[in-house]
Amino acid sequence: MSERRKDHKGRILKTGESQRKDLIYQYRYTDVRGKRQTIYSSDLQELREKEKEIQRQLDDGIDYAAGKVTVIQLLERYISLKQGVRYNTKVGYNFVLNLAKKEDFGYRQIKDIKVSDAQQWIMKLHNDGKGYSTITSVRGVVKPAFQMAYCEDIIRRNPFDFKLTDIVPNDSKKRIALTEEQQTLWMDFIRQDSTCSKYYDEFVVLLGTGMRVSEFCGLTKSDLDFINRKIRVDKQLVRERGGKYYVEKTKTECGCRYIPMTEEVYQSLSNILDRRKRVKIETVVDGYSGFLLLDKDGKPKVALHIEHEMLWARNKYQKLYPDKPLPNITPHVFRHTFCTNMANAGMDIKTLQYVMGHSGVGVTLNVYTHASYDRAAEQMAKILEFKKSG
Repeated sequence: MSERRKDHKGRILKTGESQRKDLIYQYRYTDVRGKRQTIYSSDLQELREKEKEIQRQLDDGIDYAAGKVTVIQLLERYISLKQGVRYNTKVGYNFVLNLAKKEDFGYRQIKDIKVSDAQQWIMKLHNDGKGYSTITSVRGVVKPAFQMAYCEDIIRRNPFDFKLTDIVPNDSKKRIALTEEQQTLWMDFIRQDSTCSKYYDEFVVLLGTGMRVSEFCGLTKSDLDFINRKIRVDKQLVRERGGKYYVEKTKTECGCRYIPMTEEVYQSLSNILDRRKRVKIETVVDGYSGFLLLDKDGKPKVALHIEHEMLWARNKYQKLYPDKPLPNITPHVFRHTFCTNMANAGMDIKTLQYVMGHSGVGVTLNVYTHASYDRAAEQMAKILEFKKSG
């Protein structure tokens, strides 16, 4: 039996380890491509820590190839490849990953997951009280992760490739648009209430432009062209949970657009500018400054500010007028309402798509416009009248 190699201190070296004449330690191994690689260190313990990491990576590669990784490990692998995504997308990824870590399903090896297993897990989430939109978000991450494994021949089929509504009911609340009467009730209350009136102009702009609330918060003074009466929308302002602000592109490439100012919007934007708090130092976020909306501390407002304004105002309204109930009112409800108002007024669909900043006409048609009996009756009457006159 050959004598084991030792270093200059008499310590036995493991397979692959050696010490050069200059006392530098080295470790040789074969990577996943079959090529010989070498790492170096002046300290044996440090070298062995590097060896452990290399071995872990090699084992992960072998386990993944054999489908022995767990659902959690698959998700971590998939998410690690998603670089440069939006902050909200990162939050969504982490939500799904943390959810999987709380579920027994997350610790199963992907090679053992069958379609029925995936369906049973989805049903469990539903029975545990998870809403349809939450389950949709979960599958929106898990399904492409398994698809990655399928495309790389790790598994024979994607177990999440099934129609979700065949397993759980779509019980999510449908997006609503405020009726003309509800719009009048709400905006009259906001304008006349002594405390809520300070939000009136913000609500007028949202209801009169259909902007996403993060786009509204992203507006700077230079985005307002009062001479030509148009608003430039080309960014969104976001604030992370830790308090960090940053500017990101609009939700879609079609999101960059100009929105006309109606007389009412023009006046409200002027009012917001006139009342805007004077600050000694303007907040600069990714090179942008002069944000239109500021909070009580002189910092730029974000979506959460306006969402809270609407929630607080609606709670007050309900207490004062319990006999005149209103649906849940949010910035996104304003966006739906604007779109429906424009469609009902006769704006052609391509123009409406542009103003809304939608990626396709289908989104404008199928998601944001809301037909009503009164509107249908009005349109039919006009058509019949036109035929008679012809």
